[in-house]
Amino acid sequence: MSDDGGRKRLALFPASFDPVTNGHLDLIHRAQLVFDELVVAVARNVEKHGTFSVEERIEMLQAAVGHLPGIRITAFDGLLVDYARQIGADVLLRGLRAVSDFEYEFEMALMNRHLCPEIETLFMMTSQKYFYVSSSRLKELVRFGANVAEFVPPGVARKLEEKLGGGGA
Repeated sequence: MSDDGGRKRLALFPASFDPVTNGHLDLIHRAQLVFDELVVAVARNVEKHGTFSVEERIEMLQAAVGHLPGIRITAFDGLLVDYARQIGADVLLRGLRAVSDFEYEFEMALMNRHLCPEIETLFMMTSQKYFYVSSSRLKELVRFGANVAEFVPPGVARKLEEKLGGGGA
């Protein structure tokens, strides 16, 4: 999978992962087949207060995929392209579910390309069974007492229930 010069191909998959879903995991597993190394990076967003701390998100990701070869779990703040340069990433991996995702991601990719033309953005479509799964939707379901175990790793389902569970309507 290395490039023609024998250099390993490194992709960066940034997201909030608040929390990680099976849709995220699907993209991670598929990207692992394409790249030599994948850095899964939790974005610290100073303007947003997440349900889970950055440390909790990293723990959940470590439990779900940290054991896989070629996967590294990290966190970052600041500009994505600056972090990508810092770690030597060739590609920014972004998942797409719907047209609304594409519009946002396309604008972001164009700005990243302007700021850092040497780093490519790769869009990967979500698998059909995760098309409607989003972290925010799952959190809402848990708040109303729904079981979301089919959409997240088992440890994440427990943590969601502990933090948000059982309010009911």
